[in-house]
Amino acid sequence: MSTEQVNIKEVAARAGVSPGTVSNVLNRPEKVAQATRARVEAVIRELGFVRHASASTLRAGHSRTVGLSVIDIGNPFFTDVAAGVEDLASERGYAVILGNSSGSGAKEERNLRVFAEQRVRGVLITPTGEDSRPLDRLRERGICVVLVDHPAERPDQCAVAVNDVTGGALAVAHLLAGGATRVGFVTGPAAIRQCADRRQGAERALAEAGLDPAEALREVPMAAMNARAGQQAAEQLLAAGRLPDALFCANDLLALGVLRGLLQAGVRVPGDVALIGYDDIDFASASAVSLSSIRQPTYQLGRVAVELLLDECDNPGTHAHQQIMFQPELVVRESTRRP
Repeated sequence: MSTEQVNIKEVAARAGVSPGTVSNVLNRPEKVAQATRARVEAVIRELGFVRHASASTLRAGHSRTVGLSVIDIGNPFFTDVAAGVEDLASERGYAVILGNSSGSGAKEERNLRVFAEQRVRGVLITPTGEDSRPLDRLRERGICVVLVDHPAERPDQCAVAVNDVTGGALAVAHLLAGGATRVGFVTGPAAIRQCADRRQGAERALAEAGLDPAEALREVPMAAMNARAGQQAAEQLLAAGRLPDALFCANDLLALGVLRGLLQAGVRVPGDVALIGYDDIDFASASAVSLSSIRQPTYQLGRVAVELLLDECDNPGTHAHQQIMFQPELVVRESTRRP
């Protein structure tokens, strides 16, 4: 039999189930008993059945896809978030369309237009800024939206985020406990909310320790948040003369670049300068001097975001919007362990 001629009724007959059950396996697999689902999926593979996605989309008004827009897919933080998103979406029978905004609002809007054109069921997004109008336009089209790594500013919006103010405070309190009194903060663009929140946490820790943040905190803003920018930040600090006692970097990529720049200049870490990053990516523990960091539950962020998104899509009448805030965790390694 030609696979182009196979239809749902033939799959159902071979599997000994109703066409509705086959449809549920294809579209709502969580509603089908595992043994039945396995039997139907085996028949689908045996017969080579491929559903007509365009026809299904026309009938339902949406496709079996969700859109994911992140700021920088080159950052392992977002790679781990995307893994959580893709794993749960796949379990629910969805594919994921990835859009990388590269921190550009214009590119982000283009990604959102593509998502809408593809009739995605919903969108997960780490916004590049605070302009909510592009997301409002998605909602007007009936496309659900969940913010990822960004708190919601309104009650009718689902979001999953990490308390970055607490994370910044944890990092700097740890540096102060190690004897630091002057802290450098290597950060990204001020428009990125995470950077602003982490700085706020740093200032809070300094104030609680009886230090004046205006004097004890030295900010080193960079246009990017990658290892190259981190190395450039180290070069700027070295050229300026006296180094701070400790450095807090707004993410691990910046910290790894700073570490490389300092070591190349003969600066001892942590002997001369203690160093801590943020995110606890895999490379943090594998660097030349293992990096202390603030750990975020990245994979879990992705999975929980999909849970919220699909619940809103599937149960619009009963769905309760949630703003879930995870708490970060301090991970201490060699880069802050002073004698």
